[in-house]
Amino acid sequence: MKNKSKYLGNEELYVNKVLNSEKWSSTEGSWTGRLEKEFANKFESKHGIAFNSGTSTMHSALEALGVGPGDEVISPALSVIMNTSTTIHANAIPVYADILPDTFTIDPKDVERKITPKTKAIMIVSVYGLPCEMDELMAISEKYNIPIIEDNAQCFLSTYKGKKIGTFGAFASYSFENSKHMSCGEGGMIITNDTILAEKCRKSGGHGFKNLKADEGKVKANLDVFQNPNYKRHSEIGWNYRLSEFLSAIALAQLERLEELVDLRKKSAEIFLDAIKGCDYITPQFTPEYSDNSYWAVGAKYYGDDKIGVSWEDFRKQYMMRGGDGIYGAWSVPYLEPVMAERNFVKRLPDIYNSISYNKGLCPVAEEVQKRLMVFKTNYRDLDLARKKARILKETIEYFNKEHLKNQDADGWDNCLWG
Repeated sequence: MKNKSKYLGNEELYVNKVLNSEKWSSTEGSWTGRLEKEFANKFESKHGIAFNSGTSTMHSALEALGVGPGDEVISPALSVIMNTSTTIHANAIPVYADILPDTFTIDPKDVERKITPKTKAIMIVSVYGLPCEMDELMAISEKYNIPIIEDNAQCFLSTYKGKKIGTFGAFASYSFENSKHMSCGEGGMIITNDTILAEKCRKSGGHGFKNLKADEGKVKANLDVFQNPNYKRHSEIGWNYRLSEFLSAIALAQLERLEELVDLRKKSAEIFLDAIKGCDYITPQFTPEYSDNSYWAVGAKYYGDDKIGVSWEDFRKQYMMRGGDGIYGAWSVPYLEPVMAERNFVKRLPDIYNSISYNKGLCPVAEEVQKRLMVFKTNYRDLDLARKKARILKETIEYFNKEHLKNQDADGWDNCLWG
């Protein structure tokens, strides 16, 4: 099956319609509202609110939940920096929970250990497309009355025990950044079944306009009232996180083909998983039988340095020399990034952050997994290309296996000579 372009649907048609309409802002046009409704429907949620990124979605979710100065937000130690940065943007304190060593998702037991009276939200991340342990996490959420925000930037249409991911927490956040299952370059979506939270989220991302509603992103008011100099517009602090009509049109065209795009990811993942099958020093992310992995990428732990004497870097170098197109390392655990480790965040709110510091060893499982992770992309539109790259990966494994056997034989011969 070949699918050489990411844009084989209605992207160009829809963009031209926006262009010709001359209504390019979501405050005037209809494409963003249409995207919101159709996305919410596909993801079995009552409300959808479009944003300009999958980072602003999470910030607005925290704002809608009332997270503020001195509150604590728990997030996984194996994640991108955005969970941390949005927490700090809300003037709250990032708290890190360790991960499960085989699935790479947040460890529910460590989440519970990290809860304090200051904990106001729990962010969970569906790493590489794999759902978290939702039964345990929702039990913790209900026990302590702490809302969960699902960060599903890498997880589209996955299920957990038959239930669609995105329908568990108070909010679910999605990203339309260029590497994601569906994309418009940059963008995001929040979904929720709570109308009150949806309206708060809408206002947070729309300058705090008082007329915004859960399902209405346009500021509707009688012109005589709206243009009156005495009219007061803003009921709370908000930001301009709106998604333009152009990007909404592209995202809508992608949404129409989402099942196909997710299926391509899964097929690409199967090809790469087959290539590493039987290799005792590359261990892929474990997917439980009750979870459906949508495979934003294939993540695997690399033990070649221990088992065959080949470093992570040397294995990647050989793969690239043979024509591979990249093995990505996992992003550093957030608290070891300079902004956190060197406490550069403290200046934002010294009264709250002066006593906060993070050190190596805080989440040992995440730190160990992070340094071993090899991440293989799955966003191939041509499955023949995926097969070619996976074949190169398999050849790289075979090359190092042969080299290792040669070295073992040489060592054995030396022992015979000098033993």
